[in-house]
Amino acid sequence: MNKDKKILVFTATYNEKENIEKLILNINSNLPAASILIIDDNSPDGTGIVVKKIQDQINKLFLISRNKKLGLDSAHKLAYKYSLDNGFDYLITMDADFSHDPSELPNIVNHLNLHPFVLGSRYIRGGKCLMKGSRLFMSFLGNKLIKIISGINSNEFTTSFRGFNLKSLGNFNLNNVEYKGYSFFMGTIFELYNSKINIKEIPIIFKDREKGISKIPKLEILRTLKNLGIFYLKKF
Repeated sequence: MNKDKKILVFTATYNEKENIEKLILNINSNLPAASILIIDDNSPDGTGIVVKKIQDQINKLFLISRNKKLGLDSAHKLAYKYSLDNGFDYLITMDADFSHDPSELPNIVNHLNLHPFVLGSRYIRGGKCLMKGSRLFMSFLGNKLIKIISGINSNEFTTSFRGFNLKSLGNFNLNNVEYKGYSFFMGTIFELYNSKINIKEIPIIFKDREKGISKIPKLEILRTLKNLGIFYLKKF
């Protein structure tokens, strides 16, 4: 059913040298017909160099190297534009640290055959978040708070494991999302809601990163609360 669909799997990287080769090979194994796009923000650890070497093995692997760290939101917007400019039907976005399992990709594709937007959710039946301690508490509480304040019927707002059926999104455009940094993922859900796009949640198991360190700054919590307040005020 998916043979005629042109699929792009995208991840943004910054210092993911320890994970990126294994991730690319896993994506290719689970979704061999898909193209893979890596946008690397000039990683000092040489992530981009690793990707270039793997391009010899996988001819549908594409790399955009940016000359400095320009942020997650701009990387996702660039990937969205790339997918539209190159005639892709489906765009799937995910993290590069193995918190998102590539084995879930075929399931996302199957749901994209029926829905305009598919969201991998940790907080619905069948989903699970394997973070621990304060990180798990803040994630669970944060998503609950966003749901209550925004009034949007979604249990997940902050994970990047999501799929877009690009031909079924109406007037939605990812470039209209105004929020920066990690708030961008919450802002995308807000924009989908404003565009009256149905959000299809599917359960995922969210793992803690395999290697490397988390890059989410503490300031992002305050930024998210600020942007949530702005969205709430705009509703009225």
